[in-house]
Amino acid sequence: MIVKITSKRQVTFPARVLDALGVGPGDQLELEEGPDGFILRPRRIDLSRLGGLRDKIPPGRPPFDIRKFRDQREQGHGPALRD
Repeated sequence: MIVKITSKRQVTFPARVLDALGVGPGDQLELEEGPDGFILRPRRIDLSRLGGLRDKIPPGRPPFDIRKFRDQREQGHGPALRD
């Protein structure tokens, strides 16, 4: 598979590659250099680092739904997401 590099050094990956990686707009990809070239993988949140936030979440609050947030963001921010 060949991808083109723009004059701004940007690359567009085919949708099927991004779907296979499980990434979407706003996500990050990590490039790791190895002996045979570079490895591309999605950058995941280290959930163990979020333990300090546990006391700041009110009891009974439902888990954050990133997919719902992204859908609302793409359609325009809902009132609950505004500053």
